[in-house]
Amino acid sequence: MSLADFAPAAAEIYLLGAICVILIVDLFLRDDQRVVTYLLSMVTLLGAALVTARYGVEARTLAFNGMFVADRMGDVLKLFSYALVATVFLYSRDYLRRSDLFRGEYYVLGLFGLLGIMVMISAHSMLTLYLGLELLALSQYALVAFDRNSPIAAEAAMKYFVLGAIASGTLLYGMSILYGFAGTLDFGELAAALTGTAGTEPPLLFALAFVIVGIAFKFGAVPFHMWLPDVYHGARTSVTLYVGTAPEIAAFALVIRFLVEGLGGLEEAWQDMLVVLAVLSMAVGNIVAIAQTNLKRMLAYSAISHVGFLLLGFVAATPTGFEAAMYYTIAYTIMASGAFGMIILLSRRGFESDRLEDFRGLNARSPWFAAMMLILMFSMAGVPPFLGFYAKVAVFSAVIGAGYAWLAALGIAFSVVGAFYYLRIVKLMYFDEPVDTTPLEAALDMRATLSVNALAVLALGIFPSGLLALCARVIG
Repeated sequence: MSLADFAPAAAEIYLLGAICVILIVDLFLRDDQRVVTYLLSMVTLLGAALVTARYGVEARTLAFNGMFVADRMGDVLKLFSYALVATVFLYSRDYLRRSDLFRGEYYVLGLFGLLGIMVMISAHSMLTLYLGLELLALSQYALVAFDRNSPIAAEAAMKYFVLGAIASGTLLYGMSILYGFAGTLDFGELAAALTGTAGTEPPLLFALAFVIVGIAFKFGAVPFHMWLPDVYHGARTSVTLYVGTAPEIAAFALVIRFLVEGLGGLEEAWQDMLVVLAVLSMAVGNIVAIAQTNLKRMLAYSAISHVGFLLLGFVAATPTGFEAAMYYTIAYTIMASGAFGMIILLSRRGFESDRLEDFRGLNARSPWFAAMMLILMFSMAGVPPFLGFYAKVAVFSAVIGAGYAWLAALGIAFSVVGAFYYLRIVKLMYFDEPVDTTPLEAALDMRATLSVNALAVLALGIFPSGLLALCARVIG
């Protein structure tokens, strides 16, 4: 192999090398010098973005004997992943300091998780996909248990690890059956092997069921969502911020690469399975979220409901549906990063601002950030003209175009139900008296980035065509 053969994976190679450097440098830093690790991590993300832009491809390219694929969709998803992880690191910096958790492991594990996301985005083989999935999962297990003095975090990490191991084993078992049927791990060859089949052979349906279970767990779709509320609530908010944003892009890539590109011949079978997952996720997520008093648990059930809406794009099983699913994934991660960023903004040493009551009277304390939270909550509820509204319109249009008008009607009904718990936060901020008058503690860069985050939700809602066109261009 020549150096040119490594070019499609230049960003992954660069990131792995940079992680090794950061690990070594962090060994020689004192606790009061950890900002160096943070700065090196941010420089690494900027460098990865530049490498991806430099070696970006115009045409689909296979590398490493067909195990790795580089295409425009992958480049765009990687660039969004860099931006999300950089935002997570910036939001988390002062929070970790206040919590006496400002350690290099957080950033190294976050970067290793990002590497797993990148491998999944460019996977063209079941083996490559599984390696990326496990690299991301192992990083997340360690991150959830990052606060070693918290028994709640340890319990959440154990639950996540046990259930995650079962889901990974389930996915691997499904892969093994597919390998036994097709005699290949390559997604292209797998799709070709399934072309001449009727798609109803018991071994294939059996394998598909196991694959769907593994994918549903990674998404947090009902009924495989048990881990998600406990992890969101038990982990530190900085970790919840990470777990609730960037891995969603990896989950989208998992479905695109595996189901769409590899198992397109079983489309009718996995469509029916995804319909059930989507309906259950929208129903359980929106209804159970109403009963929550902890904001992180509420956002966990909100995430489950958003997974249901996102899956509608895959149910359509058309290019328009896949574009809508990608658009929804990007929109949700932008909104979720802002929502968890607001929790961090209101937190201070010894106080986690993760209850709904903590947002009482926020308008009296900070009118600007109350307005930013209002934008984020309205967008998540699907109120026009915010980004979340157009994300839902995109997936509803896709399923209607595919002949699933009843699914769109159900989605609209559950959106109305979900609007209640989002608007409840707005009511607390604007119509209740504050229970806490402590000034907000946040650095200028944190405040500026959070403001840009929320205003981007508004701007992308007012001008949705740019992001929609980008998704259409890279999916097509």
